[in-house]
Amino acid sequence: MQLTGAQALIKSLEMEGVEVIFGLPGGAILPVYDPLIDSSIRHILVRHEQGAGHMAEGYALATGRPGVAMVTSGPGATNIVTPIGNAYMDSTPLVVITGQVASGSIGTDAFQECDITGITMGITKHNFLITSAHDIPRAVAAAFHLATTGRPGPVLVDLPKDLAQSMMEWWYPSSIEELDLPGYRPEVPLDAEAIDAAIALIAQSERPVLYVGGGTLKSNASAELVAFANRTGMPVVTTLMARGAIPDSHPQNLGMPGMHGTYSAVTAMQRADLLISLGARFDDRVTGKIPAFAPEAKILHVDIDKAEFNKVRRADVAVRANIKDALNALESAEATPKDMTAWWASINEWRATYPLVYDEPTNDGLLRPQAVIEAIAKAAAPGTIVSAGVGQHQMWASQFWPFEEPRTWINSGGAGTMGFGVPSAIGAKVGRPESTVWCIDGDGCFQMTAQELVTARAEGIPIKVAILNNAYLGMVHQWQTMFYDNRQSEVYLSADLPDYVLWAQAMGCVGLRARTIEEMHEAIRQANEINDVPVVIDFRTESEEKVFPMVAAGASNDDIMVHPLQREA
Repeated sequence: MQLTGAQALIKSLEMEGVEVIFGLPGGAILPVYDPLIDSSIRHILVRHEQGAGHMAEGYALATGRPGVAMVTSGPGATNIVTPIGNAYMDSTPLVVITGQVASGSIGTDAFQECDITGITMGITKHNFLITSAHDIPRAVAAAFHLATTGRPGPVLVDLPKDLAQSMMEWWYPSSIEELDLPGYRPEVPLDAEAIDAAIALIAQSERPVLYVGGGTLKSNASAELVAFANRTGMPVVTTLMARGAIPDSHPQNLGMPGMHGTYSAVTAMQRADLLISLGARFDDRVTGKIPAFAPEAKILHVDIDKAEFNKVRRADVAVRANIKDALNALESAEATPKDMTAWWASINEWRATYPLVYDEPTNDGLLRPQAVIEAIAKAAAPGTIVSAGVGQHQMWASQFWPFEEPRTWINSGGAGTMGFGVPSAIGAKVGRPESTVWCIDGDGCFQMTAQELVTARAEGIPIKVAILNNAYLGMVHQWQTMFYDNRQSEVYLSADLPDYVLWAQAMGCVGLRARTIEEMHEAIRQANEINDVPVVIDFRTESEEKVFPMVAAGASNDDIMVHPLQREA
């Protein structure tokens, strides 16, 4: 069967089970948009290519399936670089299709030409510049295989316009061998000796901590994690990327560790004699000052990516494995620590003394952002998905929203990308339309990608957005207050410019505003009753509110700062 390269690309995507593409057409990718008309694949027309990438990420994080985005060459391609870099840092499976100028024009500085494969080489698992229409099916099949196996990540396929218009004889790879990926061996058998060493390490420990990272969610190992935690009785901490891997209501869950983690999670890691890292990478936001991090702890590091071993902290035992497989092996062997009665007594004392707190909201002042999040969560249906931008509101969302299920927390971790919240919420809602999706956003983040609410309205994607409007770039404001003698430089945004209610209405959404506790509850009630169009609520929040606990950048986790209300405790 003779097909054009463009037809072969769309047919290849259909072969991979793609249901939706987030994209924006342009000259170089235009030939591919013609066969898309006759395809079963839904295309969602974004208002900016960055939005396409973040929507694809939200889709992938909520569903576990790879997200797909398609954009044109030049600025279309460079506009999606940020989502690609974000997906790379957070190990999110993404396939990005970019148009390219005609093969004969590559290297001539042709109109809208850029070396996107060169630009993204360091932030993709792999990328392909197609040189023959015959190679399109192989490149697409390989892209999905690479994006979803081993440590997931983004893969880019760059398609020159002339090849999209060329004819080819249709075929599709029927085996992994046909993908031509020499040396790529993402799955490895469990090393029995490493498992035995891990079991011995656990058996020697009296103060263990299960340090759970995003790899646990990527390997769909939540059930295995809960079973292992239940049997062993070990305390569990869940990184920013692992929220929901074990229910927050689980009595052994200490919450999030790190710069803005709970006191009990941070301190338990510091005092542990064994850290069992499950798909976590010892990020600097978790470790604080590395030489002072968990000084008495031995390290059992389980990860699918051997490059993570000994990168930050030397592992006493390293197990290269899928987290699900490793937990099953440890569970089968009934790996068990020593008596932890004294350990839990210490942990429970920390929990009781330093819980998450904030100043009580009053009706004669601005809203407390933490109270807004708790109110939305209390009124939310089970299984509600929460996305966030990056900054104070992200930390408060992670702290004060009770995550009970995996894949209900959509956020930008490693790259810390402002503007991630709205488009990723749209992608999550597309992937799981039966779920309610709230975006907890800051006013700074919202202004970066709010135009994608036009996409949501036009495409019938009814997300709900809570703007914690404190009129500042909140986290920068907090740092300048605490570490720069309150010298505020370029952080004030204004609470009223723009008018978020009118902006929401101009985009076809429902716009609401809340300044008092009564208005807060009423706005949330109204938002929950509207399920046919997007809703935006402008919550006026206290600008001087700070995220606590906090470990200052470069400081030891032992120097954790608790909330001022607790400093006399």
